[in-house]
Order: sequence, then C-alpha cells, then structure tokens
Amino acid sequence: MIYDALFAPFAEFQFMRRALVGAIAIALGAAPIGVFLMLRRMSLTGDAIAHGILPGAAVGYLISGLSLTALTLGGLIAGMAVAIAAAVVSRRTVQREDTSMAAFYLISLALGVLLISLKGGAIDLQGFLFGTVLALTDSALILLAGVTAITLTTIALLLRPLLMDSFDPAFLRQVSGAGPIVHYAFLALAVLNLVAGFHALGTLMAVGVMIVPAAAARFWARSAGGMIGVAMLVGALSSALGLLMSFHLDLPTGPTIILVTGLAYVLSVAIGRQGSLITNRAPKSAG
Repeated sequence: MIYDALFAPFAEFQFMRRALVGAIAIALGAAPIGVFLMLRRMSLTGDAIAHGILPGAAVGYLISGLSLTALTLGGLIAGMAVAIAAAVVSRRTVQREDTSMAAFYLISLALGVLLISLKGGAIDLQGFLFGTVLALTDSALILLAGVTAITLTTIALLLRPLLMDSFDPAFLRQVSGAGPIVHYAFLALAVLNLVAGFHALGTLMAVGVMIVPAAAARFWARSAGGMIGVAMLVGALSSALGLLMSFHLDLPTGPTIILVTGLAYVLSVAIGRQGSLITNRAPKSAG
C-alpha cells in the first residue's frame, strides 16, 4: 500500500521520474534565492520578475516556437530588463519600488498573454502560465540541473557579501566596492532560477516554489544558513508530494505542488519553533 502510494508512480513511469528530478532541481536552486529575497524584504519582487519573463518567452515563441533556447534567452533578457527597470524607477524617481514592481508586473503579464495569443491557442497559453512539468525533455532537465549548480556554487562563493547586502547594504558599500556587483549578481540568479522554473511550472507558479518554502523556513530557523537548509527541504519534499497527489487525484501538477508547499507554510505558521502562533501564545494570567 505504501509502495503503491509513494514509490510506484516514480518506479513505473518515466515521465514521473523526469518530473521529480526537474521539480527537486528547481526547489534546491530557487529556495535559497527565496530566503535572500525574504531577508531583503523583496518577496514581491520575485513575483514581478517572474511575470516579467513572460513577454520575452513569448517573443522567443513567436520566432522559434517551443524552442528551449529561444524561450530561455527571451525570458532571461525580459526578466533582467524588468528587474533593472524597476530598480532604476524606484531610485531615480519619487515612486517606491513596490509600486514600480507592481506596474511592471501587470504590464508584463498583459503583454505576454497578448503575444502568445497572436500565434498560439489556449493550450499554449496554459503551458506558459502553469508549466509542463510532466513533459520535461532531457535538454530541459540539463538546463534545470545546470541552473541549480550555478546558483548553489555562486551562493557558496558570495555568501558573506550576499548576507551583508541583505542586512546592511550601506555598510557593504562603505567597506567594499562590490555592493552593486553583488546586488546585480543576485538579481541575475533570481531571474535565472525563475526562467528555469518557468519551463516546468510556468510564470504563475514558478515564483511559488521560490518564496513559499522560504517563508515557511522562517518559522523553523533563526540563522540564514538554517533557513536556506529548511527552505530547500520544504521545497523538495513539497515537490515530491505534490507530484504524487497530482498523479493519484488527477490534479493539475504545478498548482498542486504549490498548494502542498502552501500547506507546509500554514503548518509552519501554526507550529514552527521560531515565532509561530503556538510559540507566541500569551501566557495565561494567574487566577
């Protein structure tokens, strides 16, 4: 019974094994980025960048169809353009970054949907928005694994300046000229992971596996390293359980993965060891 529920789908079906490898690769690379976004109070930035990818991917689709290379390059260019444009607007005008991000998010989503509709139909649009994790190719798996390897290696090499830039960017600018380089390198990693997640989970769901595990990890660990470890574990386990639920209950895969991740977040809010509802209960007054 346990074997049939937990292991048989992956043992018997190659597409499930591919989906598992791809989803876990995305989770392991995206979760640390989500932790740093949370520490920087930039969680909504990830959402804006994720939707900023859509117009670039749509242009690649119009030019080359469902070419992995064209979709990836288009998404990378558009995602970086949105991230940099929002930063420039917030730093050189009176508008706050959250407002500029929201504006670019809505513009990008509308433009991407319009461009896809010019050539594709409802099925193509659904794939762009919600992903095709059950149809990952060898090339897509190599891309996802490569992005994860690049992300984890870069974070390991730049961990200290990344933490300094997250907690006290002014101090980093004072002691080193690497502040802008670290900031834009981090944005590049965020875009790279969102583009990778787009191939499997679509633009609407990719940011979920980046932000929600990080939000859940906040209730289990205090240090940045601890939160990164917990976020990666939550993301990987939620991806596997979401795939199983999708398989057994015949549910859409991407949304199911994110809902399972959301359940982990709700449980963390309720019973987590650090600042959760149960640990913050007010003591009962005597008498």
